[in-house]
Amino acid sequence: MNVDKSWRIERIEQAEMRGERPRSAGCNARLGVHGKEVRFPLVRVTIGGRTGYGWSRISREEAQAMVGTPAGELFCEEQWIQDRFQGLQFPLFDWLAKAEELPVHALLTGGKRTSPLTVPCYDTSLYFDDLHLRSDADAVALLQEEAMQGYEAGFRGFKIKVGRGAMHMDLEAGTRRDIAIVNGVREAVGPSCNVSIDANNGYNLNLAKQVLKETASANLLWIEEAFHEDDRLYRELKDWMAKEGLRVWIADGEGLAAGPIVEWAEAGLIDAIQYDLKDYGIVNWLKLSKRLARSGVKAAPHNYGGFFGNYASAQAAPAIEGFQFAEWDEARVEGIDTSGYRIRDGSILVPELPGFGLAIDDAYFDKQVCQRGWAV
Repeated sequence: MNVDKSWRIERIEQAEMRGERPRSAGCNARLGVHGKEVRFPLVRVTIGGRTGYGWSRISREEAQAMVGTPAGELFCEEQWIQDRFQGLQFPLFDWLAKAEELPVHALLTGGKRTSPLTVPCYDTSLYFDDLHLRSDADAVALLQEEAMQGYEAGFRGFKIKVGRGAMHMDLEAGTRRDIAIVNGVREAVGPSCNVSIDANNGYNLNLAKQVLKETASANLLWIEEAFHEDDRLYRELKDWMAKEGLRVWIADGEGLAAGPIVEWAEAGLIDAIQYDLKDYGIVNWLKLSKRLARSGVKAAPHNYGGFFGNYASAQAAPAIEGFQFAEWDEARVEGIDTSGYRIRDGSILVPELPGFGLAIDDAYFDKQVCQRGWAV
């Protein structure tokens, strides 16, 4: 590591950054309208006169306790970032990669690439934007239009929110609409795209079976959070899918996941683990993915509502064993230039720029720190 151990953390600053999605995101099975605005905490750390930027929920008090820490105490060969500083890991990874004059993905993998890095991704923007429509046909047409917006933007994978009957619609009518929309989106995007569904725990076992059976022709890739993780119910669902000849993955784990979820995955009940990339962190994902790979369990880190996770997922992808897709929540944030990244034919073209490959306007960030942030 290109780190002078005499350097110290000189300053830590946090600002709430704000931006907008291309269109407003509607409800899911358990929450109301998500909206168009995105907000996230961005932290800048200064060490040895150099800066690194990254997402972090670190508090001002926690940051105060870290200021003055020698660089030699921050980093380690075994897991890159020492445990005490995991809450600051994204700005520290950015700083370290810039110090090494490498993109984060090259830092993590330790290898030189002979071709640009591309990472499979999917469009995660297909929410309940249709609740104001009385006609299922109109609802299908709206979601088809939204899916095609993603297709034209370069996506070849799509995740559709389902579970309208859990809270927002009559159970039978909502389930019927879920099925119609899933089949309609498949028709719109064609047979070669990946299509998955996410119920946000809005189904029970029987509803999951009904929806999977009536969308069999859509050839779903996975069903996510069908219901809150339950090993007995997932075993029953697995057995039923085998009898029906359905080869749909079970994916889960993004939120308040059940404690034994990894053990259940290793036992063959869950195909893909989805701990959130930002909250769980790159360091933990690097460790977990090695364990999951031994049982053939896939890694599909969750990312929604944080903007930064789009780019962190793409950079971490080649180092996470069994990584499947980056969940992409498109947004634009003033002061952050993301033009190094491109989405083309279902993959993210990742830049060879140092750090996370984001050009951040220092002066704009300074202004945000003064208006809605802090510095120590």
